Amino acid sequence: MSIQDDIKAAIAKALQDIPCVIGWGAGPEPLRATPLFMRNAADVENFTAGFLAVNNPALYLPSCKGVKTALVVKGCDARSVGQLVAENLVKRDELYLIGYPCSGVIDVDKVAARLEGKCEPGEVTRLREENEDVILDTPGGEVRLAKKDIAADKCARCRYPNAESADVFIGEKRAPVVDQDEYADLADFEKLSLEERKAFWEKELSRCIRCYACRNACPLCVCRDHCVASSREPHWLTQADGVRDKLFFQLIHATHLAGRCTGCGECERACPVGIPVLTLKRAFSRQVEDMFGYMAGIDVNTTPPLLTFRLEEPEIKEREW
Repeated sequence: MSIQDDIKAAIAKALQDIPCVIGWGAGPEPLRATPLFMRNAADVENFTAGFLAVNNPALYLPSCKGVKTALVVKGCDARSVGQLVAENLVKRDELYLIGYPCSGVIDVDKVAARLEGKCEPGEVTRLREENEDVILDTPGGEVRLAKKDIAADKCARCRYPNAESADVFIGEKRAPVVDQDEYADLADFEKLSLEERKAFWEKELSRCIRCYACRNACPLCVCRDHCVASSREPHWLTQADGVRDKLFFQLIHATHLAGRCTGCGECERACPVGIPVLTLKRAFSRQVEDMFGYMAGIDVNTTPPLLTFRLEEPEIKEREW
């Protein structure tokens, strides 16, 4: 049996006691999977995992609060679940996690770049995984691509490929891709002058259409009914189409996720115009990790540092200043 068959068996077993298992199913085109809510054996047959299992199923947990729910999770998904539990936004005893080892997920934009001049991603009729490659059936014939060349950027710096907190784990655990995230992407950005950084964000956010897909796709952005983007009392943001309000929202969003973001990348993936909004979240995450030694979603028994108060922080040596 394949690992996918083993996961299906675990899902079928979970459905004997749990009304719904959230995983992934075939999407609208061969390069995309979609969230799948499985409630019976027929639904389980539509389950798929592997390279297309991009969406973070933890997104749906706050709306399932009070109902026993099962999720199929990879490493970054499990961290998001762990962070929700740490913040008491969901209860661990209401969850059943089926974990598996992740070897990376697809970035469709990278596929599009590789197919440029051959065909559009929407013209691909079939995708097959073969060890470390994927084979695409296109109008011009088969195209073989290495997974490492078309995987999401987050996969190249993954420290937690396994769903460590799962109730049942399917498959053999994988070694981390890296032992330490060096934040090389931020280092390159921070070589720019302040004027260049300002110009960069003004240019990027000038393309923002304020659809708030970045917010809606984030599993930790749970204050949807009270978001500053829609609040009119107090009135934080205008409806003006200028860069100022767009940047204001993104900074608020990133600040609210400081020490909470697990780096799943769903915000950036959901952006329809390709703005690198994850860069802001990673900048805050690095600061929290350096200052407090805290990584989101790892220890469910530790309150995130910016959600608690101490008279003195042990990692901040202010008396020595």
